[in-house]
Amino acid sequence: MIYDPKKLLLIAGPCSLENEKVCRAVAETLTKIQKEQPDVRIIFKGSFDKANRTSIAGPRGTGLDEGLKLHALIKRDYGFPCVTDIHETSQIKPVAEVCDVLQIPAFLCRQTDLLLAAAATGRVVNVKKGQFLSPQEMVHVTGKLKDGHATEVWQTERGTTFGYQNLVVDMRSFSIMKTNGFPTVFDATHAVQLPGAGGGKSAGERQFVPPLAKAALAAGADGLFIETHPNPAEAISDGPNMVPLAEMPALVEKCVAIWKLVRS
Repeated sequence: MIYDPKKLLLIAGPCSLENEKVCRAVAETLTKIQKEQPDVRIIFKGSFDKANRTSIAGPRGTGLDEGLKLHALIKRDYGFPCVTDIHETSQIKPVAEVCDVLQIPAFLCRQTDLLLAAAATGRVVNVKKGQFLSPQEMVHVTGKLKDGHATEVWQTERGTTFGYQNLVVDMRSFSIMKTNGFPTVFDATHAVQLPGAGGGKSAGERQFVPPLAKAALAAGADGLFIETHPNPAEAISDGPNMVPLAEMPALVEKCVAIWKLVRS
């Protein structure tokens, strides 16, 4: 088991892996946070392919081979378990050989073959709730993973489509999804995304990441998913949503305090 109910689960890293410099900068800050916050369980996150970019012109990232080399580097040099997205069943075997957690993107959360193949690896499966699903419908998603004999499952709320180019987070989701029997995580960065509002790319409102993250923990979430970058303005994807790396230690400290208070 990677998830520890006695620790706040924190999935953190850049949206796209981009390059070694960015990955090391993030990992070094996460190492500092881990030393200062022993009640946090950190998983390094980074995508090798942003396969669902709004525009075909959007940069997609390192690709599978280079991305997995970066994850192997982070595991070797910093000791963090790693998670990355998978989009096709053909990616599962090589990713599972390196990464500890396989992440099912929100748009693919109902893809039965993808879920079953991920479950069969024996790795942790973190499945994001589709923007088009209610929290009640996640029982069918996790049910597929159960049928696939997944050894460990996490469920991540990332907001629900609300009108045009906007998302809303229903704080009841964590209580509802928890009845499925698996830990719940809040994706605080993608929840503030404004899909397609940036003229061929998604915009975002990162100023709402801290209040929503704290609210989710108060509502019973077991973990947080927070993307971060040394300079979000220069990131190749989701810059408007990502938390500047320098702000992460203070944000995590506040989140830990709320997580502890709720469980006291």
